[in-house]
Amino acid sequence: MSEGVAADAVDDAAVERAREQAANADRVVVKAGTNSLTDDESRLDRGKLDKLVDDIMALRERGKDVLLVSSGAVGAGMGRIEAIEETTRAGRTLEEQQALSTVGQSHLMRHYTASFERYDQKIAQLLLTDHDLSNPERFTNLQNTVETLLDWGVVPVVNENDAVATEELHIGDNDMLSASLAVGVDVDLLVTLTDVDGVYTGNPKADPGVERIEAVRENYDAVQRYVAESTHEAFGGVQTKVEGARKTSEHGIPAVIAGSAEPDVLERVATGRPTGTLFVPTGDSDA
Repeated sequence: MSEGVAADAVDDAAVERAREQAANADRVVVKAGTNSLTDDESRLDRGKLDKLVDDIMALRERGKDVLLVSSGAVGAGMGRIEAIEETTRAGRTLEEQQALSTVGQSHLMRHYTASFERYDQKIAQLLLTDHDLSNPERFTNLQNTVETLLDWGVVPVVNENDAVATEELHIGDNDMLSASLAVGVDVDLLVTLTDVDGVYTGNPKADPGVERIEAVRENYDAVQRYVAESTHEAFGGVQTKVEGARKTSEHGIPAVIAGSAEPDVLERVATGRPTGTLFVPTGDSDA
């Protein structure tokens, strides 16, 4: 393992404080990636979606507010349009990707609605673009809407508006969107769920000998180098997840990257147990 990346590279006391801060969070952003919601053929997996909802409701039953940032619209659209079923992602045009997202978004929300209704939990859909986050007036409107929904006990389900925003389809910007929401709407914790149970010193799918990095703070530069060396995906991937978690931690908010398939993954975070990779806050919450 590279110098500076080992689990003991971050002060134990700081890690414990961050775990306690995460466990005591009143308001949480949970970001679920595409692989956490789709099967091996990139189609929506209802079993995975139900597990995600179960995990979120474990937080709600603890009295926490939750904002869900959900990818998966394009995957949800697969299998519903016969003309595109056999094409690979690389073989689809941008227009086809955008159109698939519009078909899939309604399908995705239908399943979220049904799954949350098992708990009598109401949800709301928010589709955003980078302009909604960068324009002060629009962002203020977004903040007000989110605050109202949370006051009503509603879980906002947020996704990028892929029908009009093209960059996000290339770079997986839901990771950065979730970080911006965490900072902008006074959230106490960001949890990014993925198909890998944390950040590793290499690619765990290709090299079983790599080790999971338990905590990130002073060792961030070394972690970045490992991620850059081990990531080969053209869009999204662990790089943007690490960047989003770091952005959040720089504003005094702990962030966790963890495996969506782990049993009771959000419950583990809410009870202060070691889970995934913890990004220890480096700055003040007003930064």
